[in-house]
Amino acid sequence: MAEQRSDAWTSGADYERYMGRWSRVVAREFVTWLDRADGLRWLDVGCGTGALSAVVAEQCGPRRVVGCDRSEAFVGTATRKGRTPSAATRFVVADALALPVPDGAFDVAVSGLTLNFLPEPATAVRELARGVRPGGLVAAYVWDYGDGMDLLRHFWTAATATDPAAAALDETRRFRDCRPEPLHSLWTGAGLTDVMTAPLEVPTVFADFADLWDPFRSGQGPAPGYVASLTPAARDRLRDALRATVPTAPDGSVPLTARAWAVKGVRALRP
Repeated sequence: MAEQRSDAWTSGADYERYMGRWSRVVAREFVTWLDRADGLRWLDVGCGTGALSAVVAEQCGPRRVVGCDRSEAFVGTATRKGRTPSAATRFVVADALALPVPDGAFDVAVSGLTLNFLPEPATAVRELARGVRPGGLVAAYVWDYGDGMDLLRHFWTAATATDPAAAALDETRRFRDCRPEPLHSLWTGAGLTDVMTAPLEVPTVFADFADLWDPFRSGQGPAPGYVASLTPAARDRLRDALRATVPTAPDGSVPLTARAWAVKGVRALRP
């Protein structure tokens, strides 16, 4: 899912091929963990192509879902695809750091795979908290780039082996705050109470190496953006190095896993 990201995210279709399919899987785990009642008002900040909003609509019987993202292209993709079965769902272009919503307008505010790309995540969490009523829930999840994303760990290992300068772009090094302790601190720092964190682990099985490699050629996101910057010869070297490092099953599939860290907390009943 996309939002006010500092990296290049401009095409909803390319994002779907690269990370969107796994976004939907982890969104289901996240919503199950939240265990909310039906009939609530949901705000999805950094909604991207609508994966989390769709799961909320399918599983939670919401009264209303508003998905917002700074990327017009991603909001357009979510709207055109009609990703949710609920007429109560709509998508709007909005900045996660200055949400155009009244105080306390929602019962639940969520954000999926977004916070690490924002220039001021603490501001975004305060905005999420402002958007829910006292007693409302604020929750989010981010990929565990440091230890839990097999795909990116293999990619950046191969990239730095063929080009040591790639280490500066390595997401496993850049996004060190995608861990339980920093997330817990963000939530308590925003004045939220009853804060909890949990791991969400999902299988990410690719049909074959081409299924894994081709989305890296889209130019969408940090790793594909790096691939797009390479000469054809350097790109081929990286591809071959990556092919040599990923595990391959007898049927040619590439079985990997991805872990996200989720966090939730409650807006205090009294300031």
